[in-house]
Amino acid sequence: MKKTYRMENLECANCAAKMEDAISKLEGVSSISVSFISQRLIIDADEKLLPKIMKKAQKIVCKIEPDCEIVL
Repeated sequence: MKKTYRMENLECANCAAKMEDAISKLEGVSSISVSFISQRLIIDADEKLLPKIMKKAQKIVCKIEPDCEIVL
């Protein structure tokens, strides 16, 4: 299942790349794209695991950039 989420306060392209790399390693994630320019996260993941994946993704995002948030 492919979904797009808006991100808030993503202020660093390097941080976006780190987020993308970390989230791509989560179980059930087929592909992930984090765009600093468009402030978007596009994820293709197992539909059944998506709620758990997004909770883990939010933790990863906050660890890399504390003020950044995925708008779920």
